[in-house]
Amino acid sequence: MAKKSVKDRTTTSEEVCENPRTGSSAASLKQAILDNLYYVQGRLPEIATRNDWYMAVAYTVRDRMLEKFISALKGLHNPKVKLASYLSAEFLMGPHLGNNLLNLGITDQMRSAVKELGHDLEDLLGQEEEPGLGNGGLGRLAACYMDSLASLNVPAIGYGIRYEFGIFDQEIRDGWQVEKTDKWLHLGNPWEICRPETSYYVNFGGHTEQYRDEKGKFKVRWVPHRVVKGVAYDTPVPSYRNDMVDLLRLWKSEAVESFDFQAFNVGDYYKAVEEKVISETGSKVLYPNDEPEIGKTLRLAQQYFFVSCSLQDMIRIHLFRGKSLETFQGSFAVQLNDTHPSIAVAELMRLLIDEHLLDWDKAWKITQQTMAYTNHTLLPEALEKWPLPLFSRTLPRHLEIIYEINRRFLDDVRSKFHGDDGRVARLSIIDETGEKYVRMAHLASVGSHHINGVAALHSDLLTKTVLKDMYDMYPDRFVNVTNGVTPRRWIALSNPGLTELITAKIGDGWIRHFEDEIRKIEAFANERAFRTAWAKIKHSNKTGLAAIIKEKTGVVTDPASLFDIQVKRIHEYKRQHLNVLHIITLYNRIKQAPGKDFVPRTFIFGGKAAPGYFMAKRIIKLINSVAEVVNSDRDVAGRLKVVFFPDFNVKNAHHIYPAADLSEQISTAGKEASGTGNMKFSMNGALTIGTLDGANVEIREEVGPENFFLFGLTAGEVHDLKVTGYDPRSYYDANPRLREAMDQISSGHFSRGDKELFRPLVDNLLNHDPFLLLADYQSYIDCQDRVSAAYRDQGQWVRMSVLNVARMGKFSSDRSIAEYCKNIWKIKPVKGK
Repeated sequence: MAKKSVKDRTTTSEEVCENPRTGSSAASLKQAILDNLYYVQGRLPEIATRNDWYMAVAYTVRDRMLEKFISALKGLHNPKVKLASYLSAEFLMGPHLGNNLLNLGITDQMRSAVKELGHDLEDLLGQEEEPGLGNGGLGRLAACYMDSLASLNVPAIGYGIRYEFGIFDQEIRDGWQVEKTDKWLHLGNPWEICRPETSYYVNFGGHTEQYRDEKGKFKVRWVPHRVVKGVAYDTPVPSYRNDMVDLLRLWKSEAVESFDFQAFNVGDYYKAVEEKVISETGSKVLYPNDEPEIGKTLRLAQQYFFVSCSLQDMIRIHLFRGKSLETFQGSFAVQLNDTHPSIAVAELMRLLIDEHLLDWDKAWKITQQTMAYTNHTLLPEALEKWPLPLFSRTLPRHLEIIYEINRRFLDDVRSKFHGDDGRVARLSIIDETGEKYVRMAHLASVGSHHINGVAALHSDLLTKTVLKDMYDMYPDRFVNVTNGVTPRRWIALSNPGLTELITAKIGDGWIRHFEDEIRKIEAFANERAFRTAWAKIKHSNKTGLAAIIKEKTGVVTDPASLFDIQVKRIHEYKRQHLNVLHIITLYNRIKQAPGKDFVPRTFIFGGKAAPGYFMAKRIIKLINSVAEVVNSDRDVAGRLKVVFFPDFNVKNAHHIYPAADLSEQISTAGKEASGTGNMKFSMNGALTIGTLDGANVEIREEVGPENFFLFGLTAGEVHDLKVTGYDPRSYYDANPRLREAMDQISSGHFSRGDKELFRPLVDNLLNHDPFLLLADYQSYIDCQDRVSAAYRDQGQWVRMSVLNVARMGKFSSDRSIAEYCKNIWKIKPVKGK
C-alpha cells in the first residue's frame, strides 16, 4: 500500500492552521508519526515493529520540543544571562516519552493518534529503554533538578557522560543477584542530538616541562602520553507547560585518530584500531569496578574526561559571548554534584593559567567564585580519595596545581590556627597519614565559594564530623539545601489516578506550584467521599503492581494486604537486613499463634548491590531465601508474603511508589545524607516508618509526628553508644525473639540446611554490627506493631495518607532549585510563559 503524503489526504480546518512539524492535534500527531516512520525510520506501517512505532512517536514528540529548544539555545549566547552548570557523574533521567508528553501537554492527543494507527500508547511507553546514565539517588536527584531548572525558567546545562552501558541490568537466579550488561543504546536513542563539531581534546598521562616564555614568565607545558576526544550529545529537557527547554550535554569518548592505516598495511590489525578501543573506554560503562588498580585509573579518567570537556565548553560559550575570561564567573555558576567532578577545581585552574595565560591569583579568584560543592555523604569511606602514584601517572599537571593550591591553603590554615599541626594535617588536600592520597572532598571545599549538605541534619552533622575542620576554617561557606523531587514525574506521570483526584478538588496549579498549592487538599482529609476515592486509587495501584510482580517473579500477592516496601540501593547502612529480621519475627509469631488475627502484609524489596560488595549481595540472597520459605509455608498463607522485585529502576518505580502503604526508611541515624525515595513514597500517600536520619527528620516535622512511625536511636545516641562501647552480642543474649530469628538464619533454616551461607552476615552482626541493627531491633519491632494497629483503622489510615501528601510541598525539587538560585548561584529566572 502506497503511503499517503500530506498532499494526498483531506485536511481539516484545525490542521490547516497548524505547522505539521509542531502541531498538537491528534490528526497532526498521527500524520507526523507516519511521516517519521516513513522518512526517518524508512519503514512501511505494514512491517514496522513496535520499536519502529515507538521511535516514530518519539521523533514526533522531539520535533515539538526542538523549536523551543533552539530558542533556548540562543540564551546560551546572551551575555546578560548567567547559566547554571550542573556537573554530575550520573543523570538518571528515566524514560523520556511519557515525561515529555506530560510537560508538553499532549498526552491525550498522542493517545488518540496512536490508537487511530492501531496501537496502544502504554505499549509504546513500555518499549522505551531506560537511559543507563545513573545508579541511584545521586543521578535521580540530578534529573529532578534538571526538570525543575527548566520549569522555573532557569537557563541551565547539565554536563555528564554518555555511558554506552549503564551500571547493569539485575536478574535474580536462585536468589542471587546476577549482573547483565545494560545495553540501553542497542536500539537507538531518538532523544539525543549528536554534535560532532562540538568536541574537545582531553590529555592523560605523560609529563610536564617547565620553561620561560618570550617575556621571561615561568610556564608549564603538559606533554601527554595519550589524547582522547570528547564529542557532545545533546538531549533537550523541556519544562512543564512553558517555553523553556534546558540542555543535557553528555560526552562520548572517542579516539583522535580511530584507524592506523600504516599498522593495517603491515598486517597488525589489532594495532590499527587499538587507539579507538582504548579511547572509547572513557565513556563505555557507568562506574567500572574500582577494586583493581586499572578500575581506579579508569574511574579517575572518566571523571576528568567529562569535567575537562565541560569546562572547555563553558569557556567556549563565554568567549563566544564576547566577554573576557576575567568575568567567567558572571556567565556560569558551576555546581559539583558530590566529589566525582571535584577535579574541576584543578582543571579550571589549568585551563586559565596554562591555556589562557592568566596569572595565578586571578585564576584562583575566578575558580572560587565559579565553583560550589554539594556533599552527599557522612561516610568517611565514601569521600573519594585517589592514591598519589595513580593520580600522578594519570594527571601529572593537575597534581602540580593541587600541590600549589594546598601550599597556599595550608599557609592560611597555619595563620588562622597557629601551631595546630594536627589540624594542618587533617585539612591538607594531600593525606599523608600512611599511603599518600589526594582528598577530593578537600579540593572541592577549598576551591568552592559554598559547600552544602542535602538535609538539615546532614548539613549539621557535616560541620561536626567529616568536614568539621573545614567548617572551622570556612564557616560562612556552609549552607543547607534539602533535596527535593519533581512532582511532575513522581505524581502527575506515575500516579494518574491520584493526579486526577487532586486536580478535581484544587485545580492543576499544584503540578507547577507544588509547594504553594498542594496543601489545599488537607481541607478534604476528613471528607468521607474523598477518602473513599483516595483509598480506591491506592487499591487500584496495588492491583497493578501485584500483576507486574506476578509477571516478573511468579509470586501472587494480595492487594488487600498492607504493602510494606523498601526499594533503594542495597547497603548495610540502609539496613534491609533489619527489615528481614522483622519478617522472620512476624513469621515466627504467626507460626506460634496461628489462630491470632494478624494484619496481612506483603513485604516488597528492590535495589541493586554493587557487584563487588560481598555483604550487600548476601543480603539480597537472604531476602530471597526467607521469601522462599515464607511464601511456601501454608501456615502463613494469606497473611505474609515476601517479594524481591528485580532490576529496580525509574521505569519500575513508576509502579512501585504509588502502590506503597508503608515506606521503609530505616537507615542508621546519622548515616543517610538525605534520601529522596522517602519523599517519593510520601508524595504518593505512603506512611513512613523510619529513624531520625537524613530528610526523615524534616518529613516528620512537615507531616506531623502523629503521621510518622518513628523508632530507633538518634544520631547523638548512636555516637554515644559507639564511644562508650557497643556490644551487639548483649542485645542478642537479652532478647529471645531476636535470638530466635538470628539462630534460624545461622542454623540453615532459610538456606536449605546450609549453615555457612549466611555465617558472614550473622558473625558481622554479633561481633561488630557497625550499623547497630541489634540495638534498634526491639524499637523497630514495637513500631511495626503500631503500624499494624494503625492499619486496622482504615478511615484514619487514609486520613494520615492524605495529610502526608498535603504536607509534602517543601520536598519539591522546585523549592530546592529556588534556594540554589537565591543562596548559592545568584541566578534569577528569565521571563517565561
